[in-house]
Amino acid sequence: MLILGIESSARAASCALTRDGELLGQYFQCSGLTHSATLLPMAEQLLASTGTDKSALDAVAVARGPGSFTGVRIGVAAVKGLCWALEKPAIGVSTLEAMAWNGVSLGEGALICCCMDARRSQVYNALFAIKDGRPERLVPDRALSLAELAGDLASRAAAPFLTGDGAALVSEYLGDRAMPHTLARGVLLHQSAWGVCMAAQDRPPENAGALLPVYLRLSQAERERQARMKG
Repeated sequence: MLILGIESSARAASCALTRDGELLGQYFQCSGLTHSATLLPMAEQLLASTGTDKSALDAVAVARGPGSFTGVRIGVAAVKGLCWALEKPAIGVSTLEAMAWNGVSLGEGALICCCMDARRSQVYNALFAIKDGRPERLVPDRALSLAELAGDLASRAAAPFLTGDGAALVSEYLGDRAMPHTLARGVLLHQSAWGVCMAAQDRPPENAGALLPVYLRLSQAERERQARMKG
């Protein structure tokens, strides 16, 4: 299956193209520019540079959350528009599940701790174990405090491999408590569209109209609105 993947859930943005799990190309940018200005041009350039016609795509995959509310909305909206224009199906995947592919090279049994800074002293998190060369989910996507995450990790036998834009925050917290862990470095610290493509491999494509973002918790504007209503 030929999949174009798009990732825009945090500061970094990327597009990747895979065929049956083989990476054909990836464009990655972490410049701070708005994703609405970079995603589709990157996708166009990637397809052009790999000699891939849009009509050859089997599906377009996207990280649909959790993550930055604005980033997730931009990614989902871009994929919806692209799929409708090309009459192609979409595949939405968990941002955290896609991130877990950053740790596949660690080998069998490795514990992958995917972390995104959710602000308000919380992280978006999911845990995975590498099994048969791919991440196997251990817990659902969740928003929890650093203390709650540390308590969960303390109960597990393996030291975690931390990846994601919240990994440094978690690493500092664990380090202050002398809890063993490994912090990802370089590109493995960031979400990537390659992971989106890999997470999408075994998922059935769907009509783009059914693609919805997943936030895990209310936005700040919605929280403030509810607070005003209660007041």
